[in-house]
Amino acid sequence: MIAIVDYGSGNLRSVLRAFHAVAPGADVQIVSDPDQVMRAERVVFPGQGAMPDCMASLSGSGLWAAIVSACRNKPFFGICVGEQMLFDHSEEGDTPGLGVLSGRVVKFTPERGAVGQDQQPLKVPHMGWNEVRWAKPHPLTKGLESGGWFYFVHSFHAEPESNQDILGESDYGSRFTCAVARDNIIATQFHPEKSASAGLTLLSNFVSWNP
Repeated sequence: MIAIVDYGSGNLRSVLRAFHAVAPGADVQIVSDPDQVMRAERVVFPGQGAMPDCMASLSGSGLWAAIVSACRNKPFFGICVGEQMLFDHSEEGDTPGLGVLSGRVVKFTPERGAVGQDQQPLKVPHMGWNEVRWAKPHPLTKGLESGGWFYFVHSFHAEPESNQDILGESDYGSRFTCAVARDNIIATQFHPEKSASAGLTLLSNFVSWNP
């Protein structure tokens, strides 16, 4: 069973439809019970909105321990804020994360390079289609060319402590990490469920991935 985790903050129906499209015979369920997460073969962890609200919802749902456990022992896919929550800390609301991956989550600012060619600040949130370059080979990027287009909606992004965790990068004034991978974990800042054929390829590869 593929569990899409419902802790009250995520674009769950779009993710569910995407998995039904790439794996019509798979058992894909939206779940909110920690025991269901523990029993699942694969776990998908979406998130949208503000990091403090997402972390509070996760804590209040009782799913915190189940998510951390899933990160240790089964194929795990974090999406958008679901990626950010895996890190140690976010500037958004000075919020501690799950600490599964070492690093921090920071906001796009002109001081960090979020300026256009005219040196004017870029609009935040970063919204729309953008190119993703893969930093290293990975089973989930099979069939995907580096420089493909994916859909983003975000004001913050992760800065992993280790470059070895970086799977994909994009540009918004300057380069930023938009996908990470370590062992059985993959997580993306962009929304694969909204990224047309490229996103569906990524999700299809996740369905058959055996890390």
